[in-house]
Amino acid sequence: MKNKDRAGRPLFPLRAQFTITFFLLMISVVLLCVLLNGLFLESFYRNDRIRAFRSCYETLDRAVTENAISSDAVDSELLKITGRENIGVIVMNVDADTLKSYASDPETMERRMWDHLVGNTPYLPAEEAGSGSTAGASSPEDYRKTRYQAFYIVEDLEAGDDYTLQVILDKRTDTQYLEMWGILEDGSYFLLRSALESIESSSALAGFFFLRVGLAATLFGALLSAILAGTVTSPIRRLTQISTAMKSLDFSRRYEDRNPTEIGILGQNINELSDILERTISELKKANKELVRDIRKKEEDEAMRREFLRNVTHELKTPLALIQGYAEGLQEGISDDPESTAFYCDVIVDEARKMNLLVGKLLTLNELESGHPEVNMERFDISALVHNYLNTSAILAENAGAAVNFENPGPVMVWADEFLVEEVLSNYFSNAVHHVSGEKVIDIRIEPKDNCVRISVFNTGSPIPEEDLPHLWEKFYKVDKARTRAYGGSGVGLSIVKAVMNLLRQDYGVINYDNGVRFWFELAADPRPEGE
Repeated sequence: MKNKDRAGRPLFPLRAQFTITFFLLMISVVLLCVLLNGLFLESFYRNDRIRAFRSCYETLDRAVTENAISSDAVDSELLKITGRENIGVIVMNVDADTLKSYASDPETMERRMWDHLVGNTPYLPAEEAGSGSTAGASSPEDYRKTRYQAFYIVEDLEAGDDYTLQVILDKRTDTQYLEMWGILEDGSYFLLRSALESIESSSALAGFFFLRVGLAATLFGALLSAILAGTVTSPIRRLTQISTAMKSLDFSRRYEDRNPTEIGILGQNINELSDILERTISELKKANKELVRDIRKKEEDEAMRREFLRNVTHELKTPLALIQGYAEGLQEGISDDPESTAFYCDVIVDEARKMNLLVGKLLTLNELESGHPEVNMERFDISALVHNYLNTSAILAENAGAAVNFENPGPVMVWADEFLVEEVLSNYFSNAVHHVSGEKVIDIRIEPKDNCVRISVFNTGSPIPEEDLPHLWEKFYKVDKARTRAYGGSGVGLSIVKAVMNLLRQDYGVINYDNGVRFWFELAADPRPEGE
């Protein structure tokens, strides 16, 4: 399947574009050269011959003017010109003596000189000259006179005061010659002669040769350009792949080439851009997570605040209503009986006590959950703390008719805040006293474990329903609301336990049994000897 751009159009690879463009450019150059060769080579070749003739004529004219026609310097110069340009030269004085002759066929050169001097070179008949020629016999009689001639004038190119330049056809060999003849400054006669190859055949041959060479060069150049294009576009393809991966937020791919070109600089910039984007996106994700967490916490705090207000309102509504009702009864003198009055007062005092206890627990819980409570970590004996607490709270168990079992294991040193630990123990013990039933036994244990000590409070009675276990530590949650109301429970005690244990970074929990419930918490053990 071909790659497509974002608009769905098929992609045209840069390497293919480069190769095809180079190939078309080479083909165009070759065809243009062949066309120019066919159109202008003939005239260029002829003009070059004419230039060489003029140069040779000027040399001869200067030599005779300076009376140096026989000097070695002139001979050397004429040899160079005639050898390089393939021009035959003959110079004759007025006595028909040959002064200079540079030709491969001196006899023909002398004959042609005499033909020009006596006017023995007719024009080529029109039937043979072609429509483009300026030559041609003036009448059939002229043609009969010249039909057995060997040399014919094909075209007059230039006629000056002292020379004439013509194209001559040698019928014997069917070869054209360029001839310039005339008179020099000292009266000497000269003839310059050079063969003109068939310009059309030479041009066609040259064009054909150039076409074949050009096509071969084009094919080779196209192959070489494909290789070079692959070398040039390879890093661009890698950069394209890297940018595609970056578009998918994959910043792991790197550009490794270190070539000192613009592409290398672009690759390094892509690497730096990838690092910056990865770092920025990571920071944005982190900030987004923090923002989401803050929003969620704010929502949770707001929900907790509403729940807290609802629960506090609910908890305070009943005692306030009782206090208000009994106080209004006393105010209106509903009963003059001293016992009734005392009962009314006892109810008011008891409900006020419950409200005071609830407010105290709420203040403690608020301080613990605020994250800034005063924590005094110290080393103390947990056995002694439990023993002393049970001594001061024995009356609570007696009022409930419960038997308290505690085997003091001796000194067990822990590391924690002694005041907060006593708060946890107080809530567990108070909870056990208020819910003990059946055999009415409360069992307290201290069990050393690996690097910690577990303290548990067990009370006989009905186990907690399984669906209520996950909610025990929530504020104001009550398993048995009617029973909790009877002894003044607020549903805040276990929330205080949760807050304390989270503050101390220790575990806590509850275990159901068939005949009761055990609440437990753990503290960090400190096995160092006393005084260390």
